[in-house]
Amino acid sequence: MNITRSSRYYYLKFIRLQGDPKFLAAGTAIGVFIGLTPTIPLQSVAILVLTLATRTSLIAAMTAGWLVCTPLTYVPIYYFSLVIGNAVTPYNINWERIQTVLNLLLSDPGLQSSIRALVELGSEAILVMLIGGSILALPFAIASYYLAFSLFATRQKKKAEKQRI
Repeated sequence: MNITRSSRYYYLKFIRLQGDPKFLAAGTAIGVFIGLTPTIPLQSVAILVLTLATRTSLIAAMTAGWLVCTPLTYVPIYYFSLVIGNAVTPYNINWERIQTVLNLLLSDPGLQSSIRALVELGSEAILVMLIGGSILALPFAIASYYLAFSLFATRQKKKAEKQRI
């Protein structure tokens, strides 16, 4: 599979989404936010719940979430979530403990085994990772909203100009 070709395909598919730019941009921000939090086995469910609750674009959110959370970004997301979480919470969780669970999650054991591994990690570690991940993801989600809004608004404007001609 050609990575450049696949990337271009999904980019074009993403920018061709139809709808209100605010609706699509908000969905994109939700997808980026959830995609950059350490919630690998539950990301799709979290995106679905948040997009339904906020009435934003599920397709834009899922696409953005998949684009930012790839096998190349799992380890950095978890690592930086741990570092930030350790810095802002009173807990101190070591990387080896997180890496063991991450390796299990990446081996795709199934939803039930994934949830069991996360529960065994402990509430302190989950709290550290979620707080750290949320702090990590927030600036990217805000930036993605404005970038996506600009992208979709520009695309919509160009499309309207073509239809007038």
